Amino acid sequence: MASAPQANLPLFYNDLMPLNSRDHANWTSRTLDGADFLKNQHAIPLTADEFVECQRSYPIVFTSGDNSLPIALMGLNEGVNTFVNDEGKISEPVYLPAYIRRYPFLLAKLQPDSEELSLCFDPSQEVLGEYEGGQPLFDDKGQPTEYTKGVLQFCENFEQSGQRTKAFMDELAAADILMDGEIAITQNDEPDKPFVYRGFRMVDEAKLRELPAAKLEEWNKNGLLMLIHAHLFSLNLMRIIFGRQVQQGTAPKRQEQAVN
Repeated sequence: MASAPQANLPLFYNDLMPLNSRDHANWTSRTLDGADFLKNQHAIPLTADEFVECQRSYPIVFTSGDNSLPIALMGLNEGVNTFVNDEGKISEPVYLPAYIRRYPFLLAKLQPDSEELSLCFDPSQEVLGEYEGGQPLFDDKGQPTEYTKGVLQFCENFEQSGQRTKAFMDELAAADILMDGEIAITQNDEPDKPFVYRGFRMVDEAKLRELPAAKLEEWNKNGLLMLIHAHLFSLNLMRIIFGRQVQQGTAPKRQEQAVN
């Protein structure tokens, strides 16, 4: 059974296999018992469509370097996720980014020279298989079930959100309002020895205020200004996430930190 090309697999994915009625006619999809794949992941890719919902739970920042992308921080340090316990369970009701909810499925190109995307899955997660009691993937005529159609629709919606996210990031880049971020977090026992986090980008509020009124009005009408404000409001949660790390015993030593 041929797999899709394995080079440069995205976060979480260990392997990719195209879903088809010939090889998977009798397969079903079972519910994940936990989220082990999330335990050591602190930064999760995010779409712009999710900013308003996400900013209630996680800090939203942008990756450093060229072609910045938005990420939600479930922890401030690499390998630390403050929302997933040692058993791989989500520790409390919280918004889960679409990137997490999409897994183990993915739309991918099976041929590098083709623009066609095929529905694939990560077989290493063992969510799909000939299991009893799961959601059937195909009916007795080899056609996708409503469940599979729903998965495909979710993945297509995610791709469309990705395009809108790219357009949003292109606007920020063109306006040149992103800057290298830095946050210093102090604790009561040693207020003169802050934990300093760098390695991310954020909107420069000074540059935002200096933008022409016409540009701000345009962004207000098309919703981009709301996304920027959601990002800025969410930055206050970095201290909350740090506090969660302190409570969970995963706070770093006193030195400069990078969040991604």
